[in-house]
Amino acid sequence: MTAPANPRKRPQARPLADLIGTAISPALAAKGFAGREIISGWGTIIGERLALRSRPLKIDWPRKRPDSDAERSEPATLVVLVESAFAPELQHAAPVLIARINAHLGWPAVGRLVLRQGPVASGTQAGNGPVRPLAPSLVEGIEKAAAAIAEPALKEAITRLGMAVGRKAARTRDAG
Repeated sequence: MTAPANPRKRPQARPLADLIGTAISPALAAKGFAGREIISGWGTIIGERLALRSRPLKIDWPRKRPDSDAERSEPATLVVLVESAFAPELQHAAPVLIARINAHLGWPAVGRLVLRQGPVASGTQAGNGPVRPLAPSLVEGIEKAAAAIAEPALKEAITRLGMAVGRKAARTRDAG
C-alpha cells in the first residue's frame, strides 16, 4: 500500500548565501563584478593572512573596440585595496594571485592587479576600535535568553549576535 501524497509541500530550507545573491547583484555589478565569486572566495583565493589585509574593490573591464573580435576580449584589471605594509608582498605575488583568481573563476578574466593602499577594515570590528567588555548584567541576560536553544551551534550564534548588538548599542550611546 502506498502512502497518500501530501498535497501541501513544505518549502525546503535554503542557505542564506543562495538567497542573498539576488540582493547584492546590482551592487556588485556597479563595481564590475559579474558575480560574488571573487568577493566571497577572497580568503580561499589569496590565503587568509593576506585576505585580512586586503579586499577586492572593483573590476575594470576594457571597452570593446568595434574592430575587435567579439569572442576574444581583453582580460580585466582587478583593483584591490591593501594595507600599506602588505602591498609589496601582494605586488610580488601578483602573477600567482592572477592565476588563482582565474582558476577560481574558470576562465582568464583577470589579467592585471592594481593595488590601492589604504586601511582595510577587518570583518569583525570594522573600524570601531577595541572591543569593550559588556556590562555583566547584559551578558547574563543574553546568555539567559539563549539558554532555551537546544542546538549548540545556533545557541552560540545567537549569543554572539546578542553580544554584537549590545556592543553596537553601547557605541551608539557613547557617540551620541
